[in-house]
Amino acid sequence: MSEMAPRNYFEFFQLPAIFRLDLGMLDSHYLELQARIHPDKAAHLSDVEKRLSLQWATFANEAYHTLKRPLDRARYLLRIHGVDTREEDNTAMPAEFLLEQIEWREEMQDAVTARSEAALDRLGFRLKKEMDHLIESLGAMLDVEQTHPEAAVLVRQLAFLEKLKRDLDQAHALLED
Repeated sequence: MSEMAPRNYFEFFQLPAIFRLDLGMLDSHYLELQARIHPDKAAHLSDVEKRLSLQWATFANEAYHTLKRPLDRARYLLRIHGVDTREEDNTAMPAEFLLEQIEWREEMQDAVTARSEAALDRLGFRLKKEMDHLIESLGAMLDVEQTHPEAAVLVRQLAFLEKLKRDLDQAHALLED
């Protein structure tokens, strides 16, 4: 690995700093890097070189997992462009979006109460469709329009939907027990 640290994760993997990333290329570059820098490859080296290898491998893993996930990739791109998503202190959302969240959570609770896998599946399908739509919109805002502050609003919405998806997955697990 070169002594010069990359400026960002995209540069590390020699990929363009875009949201609509070629995930196949990301996987390929990650596997190539891991083959060269994995700590097991450094077993015969000095302690300093072993630590350096471990640091590079850790950086590669963090970079890969950040770029692999759309929400994390969007957050990272916004951070590169100096935009804070303010997810911790800015929970302002469009009223229509918030009402939809309330309805979906009530629907999920009703499905759990009724022990209806089918109802959870229907909700999951609608949720995936909405998440896909937000991801597509983020691609346009980040890669084409370069409207970063507006993209931060969509990132906050996508974070809400990912939380709902985790809760939905937990509801599914609850019914399987």
